[in-house]
Amino acid sequence: MQIAEEQGLDLVEIAANAEPPVCRVIDYQKFLYQQRKREKENKAKSSKIDVKEIRFGPQTDDHDYNFKLKHAIKFLTDGDKVKAYVFFRGRSILFKDQGEILLLRFANDLEEYAKVDQLPKLEGKRMTIMLSPKKQK
Repeated sequence: MQIAEEQGLDLVEIAANAEPPVCRVIDYQKFLYQQRKREKENKAKSSKIDVKEIRFGPQTDDHDYNFKLKHAIKFLTDGDKVKAYVFFRGRSILFKDQGEILLLRFANDLEEYAKVDQLPKLEGKRMTIMLSPKKQK
């Protein structure tokens, strides 16, 4: 403590459980500043992955399908995951095989941009498929 006072710095306990306890003579405010700076840099380096949703109906037309396919390609090239789903309303649940065919066709058309995380699965009135982007070369 005397050494720290002479130098005008702080005595910081590093490892309290060690025998004897380990302490360091440093400027505590500078230490906190550097620690926050390191955390901020690490946070900036980590990438945040968004999940974009694309909704289809069981009888989606070709033009609408192609339009949504272009959007999905853009999302995947930006590095986002895509969750495509077919929403069944009323009696349209009878066409769940058409919905599955539509989602498998969608996954097949996006084969060069994405890999399938989850095959088509019916959850209530929705049939969903998850696609994640392939690594760009």
